[in-house]
Amino acid sequence: MTMQPPFAPSSDLDRRTLLGGIGAVPLAAILRPGTAMAAPAKLDLSALESRAGGRIGLCAIDGGNRVAWRPSERFAFCSTFKLFLAAATLERVQRGEERLDRQIPIKTADMVPHAPVTKPAVGGTLPIEALCKATVEISDNPAANILVREMGGLDAWRDWYRSIGDQVTRVDRYEVALNSADPNDHRDTTTPEQYAANLRAVLLGGRLSPGHLALLERWIVDTPTGAGRIKAGVPAGYRVGHKTGTGARGTHNDIGIVWPPAGRPILLAVFLTGAVTAKPEARDAAMAEATRMAMAALDRA
Repeated sequence: MTMQPPFAPSSDLDRRTLLGGIGAVPLAAILRPGTAMAAPAKLDLSALESRAGGRIGLCAIDGGNRVAWRPSERFAFCSTFKLFLAAATLERVQRGEERLDRQIPIKTADMVPHAPVTKPAVGGTLPIEALCKATVEISDNPAANILVREMGGLDAWRDWYRSIGDQVTRVDRYEVALNSADPNDHRDTTTPEQYAANLRAVLLGGRLSPGHLALLERWIVDTPTGAGRIKAGVPAGYRVGHKTGTGARGTHNDIGIVWPPAGRPILLAVFLTGAVTAKPEARDAAMAEATRMAMAALDRA
């Protein structure tokens, strides 16, 4: 994995709250019909924030149980959005609006930093499936921009979020500008509780056919990026499918699904921003520790 400059892309190779309310996220977006949300377990990440030197946002959903820290505060999502972009593209395939084997010309004008798959393909073509895989597994930025363009641009991409009941996530810019992570700028931000709800809709909500869901799950499991984040914080024997994001101002993110050896999966969104004095390894370690604490609060340690 090649680290990018602080303001540039994710290479990814206001108030503190412990409240149990879902805020802007409707319960229907998180829970299956008939499932009651239990009172949230307590989670206090204030000491971890002090050590990391930044602000942490977390939401973990385990069936009807939830733990959260700063769940309704806004964080720059950076490249974590690429998991949802691939899901939205697969939905378009299901509706007959797109084909996985359709070849897309790759041009010099498409290039932005971090293009490990698309840059070697300039002058040729890549199929939609390869663009999705590159977007999710190794966070190829031109691939993501091309997928957004092919679905109709930022307006169409924003409409997809609204179609799953997400009225919170902002869609404003393409890669690499969306990684600026300015705390005073709400463009290209979301909340931990909303992204956790989106994970449930996409990965557990039946929106994707079994075949297309299997493709997405393969990509998020096979990604080599972010081994020190969520994956480092789950118990041994747990399997993780995830998508990382890295941006300016000490921003490290990770979202995904955790499958225990037995029992239901856990959905997890972890955001860290403002840790400008910490080294990348320390930011990852803080995210792993936040994950461990969340798993313990859910009695999954």
